[in-house]
Amino acid sequence: MNHDIKLVLSDIDGTLVTKAKSLTAASIDAVAALRQAGIAFAITSGRPPRGMAAISETLQINTPIAGFNGGVLTSPDLANIIDSHRFPDDDIATTLELLAAHGLDIWVYTRQRWLVRDKSAPHVAHEAMTVGFEPDIIDDFTKDDLGQVIKIVGVSDDAPSMQQAVRAAQSTLGDHVSASRSQPYYLDITNARANKGAVVDFLARHLNIPHTEIATIGDSDNDMKMFARSGLSIAMGNASPTVQNAARCVTASNEHDGFAKAIHQFILGASR
Repeated sequence: MNHDIKLVLSDIDGTLVTKAKSLTAASIDAVAALRQAGIAFAITSGRPPRGMAAISETLQINTPIAGFNGGVLTSPDLANIIDSHRFPDDDIATTLELLAAHGLDIWVYTRQRWLVRDKSAPHVAHEAMTVGFEPDIIDDFTKDDLGQVIKIVGVSDDAPSMQQAVRAAQSTLGDHVSASRSQPYYLDITNARANKGAVVDFLARHLNIPHTEIATIGDSDNDMKMFARSGLSIAMGNASPTVQNAARCVTASNEHDGFAKAIHQFILGASR
């Protein structure tokens, strides 16, 4: 057993669940094994908190839920908001214009709503299945729709356009926001304080656990910030070489129980 680890923080999509968005029996058992060993377990995701509810309930999570990459942190039962970081109002219009200029579909998440302009656009149906609720369809984004914005997402399967949009968002919006891909086709843009590295910092304070005693596991670009803030970082086998190189350890893919294998091999010390 890795006796230095007191908390494991995991990404969800591409990490904790399969491509079909399912928890495997091995992953459920691995979280139970952590609990039996006295190691806390927490989840963070680009999903809205209510899109994390079923997983939290199944895994009996008793730590804060970090949705929207840390944009909203709630109690384990999602009943109370512990902290939130709104999207900077002055940057909303610029962000929408930037994503449109690069040909990306645009989704806007507020605390309560998911707004899209075309229900048949790529990945909308898949995302609705993932988070467990349907978007609100609007003709265009108006001022009335843009109150309490937490996250803006650019969506595209065109890799060059996505890469250009990522670079443009990071250079144009600068330190005001956090802009990174949560999936190859999703560019998540949030308040600069809403990132997974900040989630590690929050949990370290909230649970009184040193950063060196926190392990993180993920698969995407936006997971690298939490890797950098934790004592032990684990990349999934399905992660890109860049993400894998940012982690101390690499496990199997999410289609081959990589999460469960990482828990047993790197945290509990019983390789499977």
